[in-house]
Amino acid sequence: MDRAAASSGVGFRSERDPVLIGIMLSTALVAIDATVIATAVPSIVASLGGFAEFPWLFSVYLLAQAVTVPVYGKLADVFGRKPVMLFGIGLFLIGSILCGVAWSMGALIAFRAVQGLGAGAVQPISMTMVGDLYSLKERAKVQGYLASVWGVSSVVGPTLGGVFSEYVSWRWIFFVNIPLCLVAAATVGLRFHEQVERRHPRIDYAGAGVLTVALTLLILGLLEGGQTWAWGSPQSITVLAAGAVLLGVFVAIEHRAADPVVPLRLLRNRLLVATNLVAACVGAVLIGLTSYVPTFVQDVLGTGPLVAGFALAALTLGWPLSASQSGRVYLRIGIRYTALVGAAVVVVGSALLLLLDGSSSVVLVAATAFVIGLGMGFAAAPTLIAAQSAAQWQERGVVTGTNMFFRSAGSAVGVAVFGAIVNATLGGSGAQGDRVAPGALTTAVHHVFLGTTVLAVAMLAAVLLMPRDHDRVQTPAQKTSEVAAR
Repeated sequence: MDRAAASSGVGFRSERDPVLIGIMLSTALVAIDATVIATAVPSIVASLGGFAEFPWLFSVYLLAQAVTVPVYGKLADVFGRKPVMLFGIGLFLIGSILCGVAWSMGALIAFRAVQGLGAGAVQPISMTMVGDLYSLKERAKVQGYLASVWGVSSVVGPTLGGVFSEYVSWRWIFFVNIPLCLVAAATVGLRFHEQVERRHPRIDYAGAGVLTVALTLLILGLLEGGQTWAWGSPQSITVLAAGAVLLGVFVAIEHRAADPVVPLRLLRNRLLVATNLVAACVGAVLIGLTSYVPTFVQDVLGTGPLVAGFALAALTLGWPLSASQSGRVYLRIGIRYTALVGAAVVVVGSALLLLLDGSSSVVLVAATAFVIGLGMGFAAAPTLIAAQSAAQWQERGVVTGTNMFFRSAGSAVGVAVFGAIVNATLGGSGAQGDRVAPGALTTAVHHVFLGTTVLAVAMLAAVLLMPRDHDRVQTPAQKTSEVAAR
C-alpha cells in the first residue's frame, strides 16, 4: 500500500486484491442468506413445523442486521475495521452453525437473529474498508464489483435454497457457510493491516443501547404493521410511539456524550443529509421493484417464476454495469452531476413502469428494469463515495454505517407503505381471502409503480440538495491519495 493510504489508517502491508476477494466473499454470504430460505420454506416447515411463524425467518434477520449497522460503524472507527469485521464474520458463522442444528421453528428464528447480528457488521465494514483501501478514482469500480455480488446473490440465493432442500437437506443451506466464513476470515485476518491510533475510548454504552432498542421498535412496527397487527391497533401505536420516544432520548444522550456513537453534527452536514436521503430512497425503490416486478410478471402476465426471475435479474445486471463505470464519469463531470444523471434515469425508468399493462411483454418489463438498474448504479455508488470522502478515517465507519442504515430503513418503510397500498387496493376491489377481483392486482401493482416513481423523484430532489463542490470535499490524506495512488 502507498504512503497516503497508510496515513488514513491502512498499513503498508495490506494486500488489496486478496482483501477485496475476502470482502466480496463476506458480502456474498450476507446477501445470499437474506434470500436463500425463500425456496426452502416448505422443507423447513415440514421438518420443524411452525408455518405461521416462518415469515419471522426473514424479518428477524433483516431487523437484527439493520439496527446494529450504526453501532458497528462507530466501533470500527474506535477499534479499527479488522476486529469488527472478524467479529461479524465469526458471529455469522456461529449463527449459521446454530441454524443448521435448529430443533424447532422458534430456535431457528432465534439463530437467524444471531446471523443478522453478524451481517450487521459485515455490510457496513466491507464498504468502509473499500473506502480505506482505494482511491476516489478506484472506488466506483470496486463498488461495482460489490454491487454485482449483491445482484448475483439475489438470483443464486433462492436457487441454492431449492437445490439443497430437494437434493440434500435444508440444513446445508447454513452448513455451507462454514468453509466460506473461514476463508473470508483468514483472508481479512492475514492480508488486511491497519494502523489504529491507540487511545482509551469512552464507549457510549447508553447511546448505543437506546439507539438499538429505538430502531428495533421502529423497524419492527413498520415491518409488522398491517401484517401481524392492524396499523391503528394498540400494539402498532405502542411499538411505534415507544420507538419514537426512545429516539428522542437517544438524541438527548448524544448531546451530552463525550464520544457519541453517532455524532449529531454529522446529521447536520448538508452533504451527508442529502446522501442519506438518497440511500433511503434507493432502499425504498429497490424493495418495491424486487417485491412487485415478479408479482406483475407472474400473476398479471401469466408466466412462471423462472421468467419472473429473468425480468428482475435485468435490474441487478444494470446496476453493477453502471456502478463500475461511474468513476470515469464523475472524474469528468463531478459526483453531483453523475448522481443527477443516475437519478434522472431512475425517474424515466420508473415512469416507463406506469405504461405496463396486461398486454406488455416480459422483454419490455426486463428492459425497463434494466434502465432503472443503470440509473441506480450512477446514483447510489457515487453518493456513498461522496459521503465517505467527506469524512476522516476516524469517522468513515460511522458515515458509512449511517448511510447503510438509511438504505435499510428506506426498505422497511417501503415494505410497509407498498404493502398498505396493495392491501387497500385489493380490499377496495372486493377481493376476499385468496380471491382477487379481475384486474385488481394489475391496479394494485400499478399503484406500487406509481409510488416508486414518486420516490425516484424524491431521490432526484435529494441529489439536488448536495453541495455543488462536494466532490472536492476531502481530507488532506485523501487528497494526497489521489496523487499518490498507484
